[in-house]
Amino acid sequence: MVPALITRRGALQGLGAGVLLAHVPAQAATPRDTLVMAAAFDDIISLDPAEAFEISTGEVTGNCYERLLGFDPADPAKLLGDLAQTWKVSADGKTYSFDLRPGRRFASGNPLTAEDMVWSLQRAVLLDKTPAFILTQFGLNKGNVKDKVKQTGPLVLTIETDQAYAPTLVTNCLTASVASAVDRKLLLSKEQAGDLGAAWLKTNYAGSGPFRIRDWRANEILTLERNDNYGGTAPKLKRVIYRHVKESATQRLLLEKGDVDIARKLSPQDLEALAKNPAIRMTSVPKGTVYYLGLNQKNKILAKPEVREAIKWLVDYDAIGATLIKGIGVVHQNFLPQGLLGAASDKPYKLDVPRAKALLAKAGHAGGFKVTIDMRTIQPVQGITEALQRSFKAAGIDLEILPGDGKQVLTRYRARSHDIFIGEWGADYWDPHTNADTFARNPDNSDNARSKPLAWRNAWDIPELTKKADAAALERDSAKRVKLYQELQAEFRRTSPFVMLYQLTEVAAMRANVQGLRLGPTSDSTFFAPVAKG
Repeated sequence: MVPALITRRGALQGLGAGVLLAHVPAQAATPRDTLVMAAAFDDIISLDPAEAFEISTGEVTGNCYERLLGFDPADPAKLLGDLAQTWKVSADGKTYSFDLRPGRRFASGNPLTAEDMVWSLQRAVLLDKTPAFILTQFGLNKGNVKDKVKQTGPLVLTIETDQAYAPTLVTNCLTASVASAVDRKLLLSKEQAGDLGAAWLKTNYAGSGPFRIRDWRANEILTLERNDNYGGTAPKLKRVIYRHVKESATQRLLLEKGDVDIARKLSPQDLEALAKNPAIRMTSVPKGTVYYLGLNQKNKILAKPEVREAIKWLVDYDAIGATLIKGIGVVHQNFLPQGLLGAASDKPYKLDVPRAKALLAKAGHAGGFKVTIDMRTIQPVQGITEALQRSFKAAGIDLEILPGDGKQVLTRYRARSHDIFIGEWGADYWDPHTNADTFARNPDNSDNARSKPLAWRNAWDIPELTKKADAAALERDSAKRVKLYQELQAEFRRTSPFVMLYQLTEVAAMRANVQGLRLGPTSDSTFFAPVAKG
């Protein structure tokens, strides 16, 4: 039995931080009981943890919902209890048992029992929205989930997997947002045509975390309020407000004036200027987030191996690293971010126009070609895209930029209607399979596939690589797992339709009176509960 001596939030006496909000009237100063942040959250599509799969939403659900397990952001390999106070795995490695903390309640006041946790996991599988694969990869499906995920006592439940996976893979998956506890009684009262409350929860709240979602207005404002029914240590602040401010210069001005307490999407230039301001402090963390280009293999030109390789030689990685991502990222050419088990550090590609031209000629495109790129209008993505447009042009490739907000760009990408996509991917849980499962695994490349990872979005049909990724997920020996992931990354660098650009270093600039802010390595591990204002 593994004791969960402290909760993941209670372990962090000095976490917090957020991201988001909108253009609302400026104030001379923010209230002492309120944390106001400027950032960009135009990627939010749904607030339902069974559906939400965007970077911004991850931070919101991480602060508003509880899960079975969590991890210490200061040491992501250290698993902690959230709702579970103890847990164990059977000798055959296929049954996981969890004892829940007593006395927990949802924000509504309804008690939180094993029945609610079981129903929440079953609901995620039954709805089968985008993040459901985190659970269904263990053999759970609509037909068997009620038999495989069961309540065995008032505060006890078990989860049965189809195979003996690496135990850390299973437990880390239960730290993901899709494993959040939702209020069964409340959602069933909001149910429409058997949707398990999904239509209502898309814009509402049914959790038990430190904060509750009070208001969300897309591309404008998002407000969290302290949940007085939270069973852990109460948040120090009454509310957290996200203001949607995409422009770095505007964020900087609001921070300097004191209209916001924290700025979360600042350019290297504005960060450098703010570093000289004694009223402003900085904090940063290497993030489990990577930025990349996805080349859709439905485009017959991009499907040619020589063209894919040519594009990898048409990125000026050094210039991007020295300017556009200076201080906010590091050049990284592998799908596993540094910090995860087995992450490689190889960087074989650099800008080499003659080499790219030779590859294009070999592919039958010596004169170049025209192609589009879907781009979210946010920095540094926009600056990088414009730099790519220039370097591609040197080899005869005419890159047409199709701008849009996060929701628009993601919708086209998820429909496989792009040529090239530039964007980010954040780890859903702290295990290497989280990225291998999406970048190097595609069990069904058909248009109506059940699972739609990034490899699927780019129509990359890889049955053999999928088998290797599956083998790595089952390997229980840590050293052998490392070797398997190293081999996966090497093949991925050579053959994939992905151009890996950099790994994010998240930086927050804050007013000097903000205390206890600590950024987490994943989108859902930056917690606000310990944050205070002096």
